[in-house]
Amino acid sequence: MVADGLSRGVDTIEVSTVVARQPRVVFAFLRDFTGYADYSKYLREVAIDGDGGVGTDYRLRFGWWRLTYDAFTRVTDLDEPKTLDWVVTEDIDARGRWVVEPADGDESVQFDGGEGSRVSLVVEYDPASVSSGIVDLPALVSMDWVVGVVVDLIEEEGQRVVSRVVADLEGEARDVELTVEYR
Repeated sequence: MVADGLSRGVDTIEVSTVVARQPRVVFAFLRDFTGYADYSKYLREVAIDGDGGVGTDYRLRFGWWRLTYDAFTRVTDLDEPKTLDWVVTEDIDARGRWVVEPADGDESVQFDGGEGSRVSLVVEYDPASVSSGIVDLPALVSMDWVVGVVVDLIEEEGQRVVSRVVADLEGEARDVELTVEYR
């Protein structure tokens, strides 16, 4: 079980983009976490226990190559339509937050009624908390190799998911400018 605070060696990744929809519309979409599997190449299934509010638990079944992994998360705080906080409850020290803010003035996107949203996903995790016991690896496959490959796939998958989400929210596909920051 993950402790209340993260371990000392925390890495952070923040992914953000602008969506041509009002914050309340974007937030409602993000809160409906069960639909994420429709956008991801690697997320196979999402099971929910709760109403999407604080205390709701999710099981996310990922599959890649010959590996499958179930991630367990819980919503820890909700400030609608601004933030949704969550924590991973098993196997890895990680927590995250969706942040939705007004994005008026971004000329690259035609806003819904003059109002758009800047959407950010911020994830903090302790890379040292990832161990080979989390997944059942085939013989001769090291966890370091798997982690290296998965890290390379994160931006590709992020771009794919965000592009598909934006297309659904806006009603048509477009090139999505995705800002990725590592700390």
